Amino acid sequence: MGAGSGSTADLFKLQSKEEFDRETEFKLRVHRRLIELMDLKKIETEAEAAKDEKKVAELWDRTRAVINRIIDELGTSLDLAERKRYAKEVLDEALGLGPLEDLIADPDINEIMVNRKDQLYVEKGGKLLLTNLRFTSDKHLRGVIDRIVQPTGRRIDEKSPYVDSRLKDGSRVHAIIPPLALRGAVVTIRKFKKERLTYRDLVKYGTFTEQMADFLRAVIESRLNCVISGGTGTGKTTLLNIVAGFIPSTERIVTVEDSAELQLPQEHVVILETRPPNLQGEGEVSIRDLVRNSLRMRPDRIVVGECRGAEALDMLQAMNTGHDGSLTTLHSNNPRDCIQRLETLVMFAGYDLPSKAIREQIASAVDMIIQLNRLSDGSRRITHITEVTGIEAQMVTLQDIFLYKQTGVDTKGQVKGVFQATGLIPKFVQSLKERGIRLPQGIFTGSMEV
Repeated sequence: MGAGSGSTADLFKLQSKEEFDRETEFKLRVHRRLIELMDLKKIETEAEAAKDEKKVAELWDRTRAVINRIIDELGTSLDLAERKRYAKEVLDEALGLGPLEDLIADPDINEIMVNRKDQLYVEKGGKLLLTNLRFTSDKHLRGVIDRIVQPTGRRIDEKSPYVDSRLKDGSRVHAIIPPLALRGAVVTIRKFKKERLTYRDLVKYGTFTEQMADFLRAVIESRLNCVISGGTGTGKTTLLNIVAGFIPSTERIVTVEDSAELQLPQEHVVILETRPPNLQGEGEVSIRDLVRNSLRMRPDRIVVGECRGAEALDMLQAMNTGHDGSLTTLHSNNPRDCIQRLETLVMFAGYDLPSKAIREQIASAVDMIIQLNRLSDGSRRITHITEVTGIEAQMVTLQDIFLYKQTGVDTKGQVKGVFQATGLIPKFVQSLKERGIRLPQGIFTGSMEV
């Protein structure tokens, strides 16, 4: 339940506490009456179990009809627009995700951030905006979290006070509750694009250039191992999805993720997802477990959604033992940090490996680092495409092939900059020619302003 279910602009209009309380009281009356007339728990269970979208729509329509009758009885002074709004909000609460429903439905909203019951932010157009939506209570918010988590077989409670989950549409959800979250439950939803983005979309958005896209396609076709590096919210998973789409359809791909998000266009794809422990603390299946299992599935390529622990060692070993062309993402701020982060993650595996051996493993396994950054105006850019060239004096050596350099900010606050090729020719170009893969002439020279 929350203020405003009309136009998107309504989500950002201020609403007084008195108005909110008055509307909430009426909706609670409708909701209580609905519970008297219908077995909502049974309907909710039926909706969750139904595989047929038509069946789900019928359940919602039946509930909506009862809500409309109740509002006709209780809200005689309401006009038609108010009746429709109240009916939608009560229905969203009864069977949906309450005030989150409008935000999830808005295609222009990329991320939803619930800081507490009465503070909901969204990211829209690269900007963080405070909405006027609220949950009626902490219990209401917890109920919505449970409704998100339960269909995925995960749990959140005092023993497990945080969880990673996903919505039915694939949107990524993270929730954390008291006592870890001091002001009430916190929910972050990274929305999933219903239409799969292509590299042309990212070229249009200015994330990279057509020239860089041609280069990355050649990198994937030539079976080079790549790490996509970037901070939180830079678009690593989106880029991974697009780059993995360059893998030839004749190859067998195994994907490993915490929450399955990738939408690969190829047919021959095996999708693996981690599992949290049960109430007794047993049965957990980690990313590392799945990476090890994937090696027994005869994969041509292994795609790991994100390396953030000991699985980095298994990923490097896979890259070094015949699974060329594998892909993963990593949290780091630049290509040099990416190498250092990989080294740190390998140490998490618990083996007493010397730094020299770890660096040699990294230099041998990783061929290319694709660095993403989020700029001050909210836009995303590939700031580096960097080749791992080897190891010298016990240090992994790198050379930048493409760079993005910021040149300023215009009067509207939009970042201006230039993509440029460094002029350096990567080592693998000769092997491309031997395989018959041709790169456009002059790809390693020139620049483009955005």
